[in-house]
Amino acid sequence: MAKTMKIKKGDLVQVISGRSQKNGGDRGKQGKVIAVFPDSERVLVEGINRVTKHIKAGATPRGSRTGGLTHTEAPIHVSNVMIVDPESKKPTRIKTRVETVERDGRPKASRVRVAVKSDKDL
Repeated sequence: MAKTMKIKKGDLVQVISGRSQKNGGDRGKQGKVIAVFPDSERVLVEGINRVTKHIKAGATPRGSRTGGLTHTEAPIHVSNVMIVDPESKKPTRIKTRVETVERDGRPKASRVRVAVKSDKDL
């Protein structure tokens, strides 16, 4: 069964572990989450964990050649990234706050994700 993840698509995250930027790694870089894979607990982050893929040469119906090297992002484990605080632009943990909202004349509970450092909604 897939676990629920606190990081969602579209969140701004920062890489908190791995090789440092000075050694060719991604630690400290920030990027937007493109996709979330809860079954493998991984996220795809824009500009992070870029890998080189070799594409087999072929021809399109028009006759142009395809193939060569392409650079794409690879998934990174969710424990290696942290959500960025909207106020201080630094990594923070996430907590949930339950708010009661009036819908159709009845009170309804809704959960809101909140940054721990600044207590701002995400």
